[in-house]
Amino acid sequence: MANTPKDLRYTAEHEYVKQTGDTAVVVVGITDYAQGELGDVVYVDLPKAGAVFTRMQVFGTIEAVKAVSELFCPVAGTVVEANAALEKDPAAVNRDPYGAGWMIKLRVADQGDLGKLLDAAAYTKQIGQ
Repeated sequence: MANTPKDLRYTAEHEYVKQTGDTAVVVVGITDYAQGELGDVVYVDLPKAGAVFTRMQVFGTIEAVKAVSELFCPVAGTVVEANAALEKDPAAVNRDPYGAGWMIKLRVADQGDLGKLLDAAAYTKQIGQ
């Protein structure tokens, strides 16, 4: 059974959004369910700070032994930081998707986008758990 923290928001495409101490900035990564489905992550391609994305625009790719998948930006915004540690240790996504395996920090352009995301109960139902 996948770990689905109740305090996060989710996309149907298996990204999560975590609030930070700054209400305008969120952390984005893939869910525990998604990393489990992908298998061993071997490479993550992330954008540079300053990149701007619209809601659900592709912001990068994740490569695993089984497949390569696109990463979708859950909300519109500007990348504040990408997790450079994933260049050397992409498997952190498998070990700790909600901690060390985060992907980008994003300055949210429209706070209303956050309300369009799934809560934990809706995401859990979507993945059939």
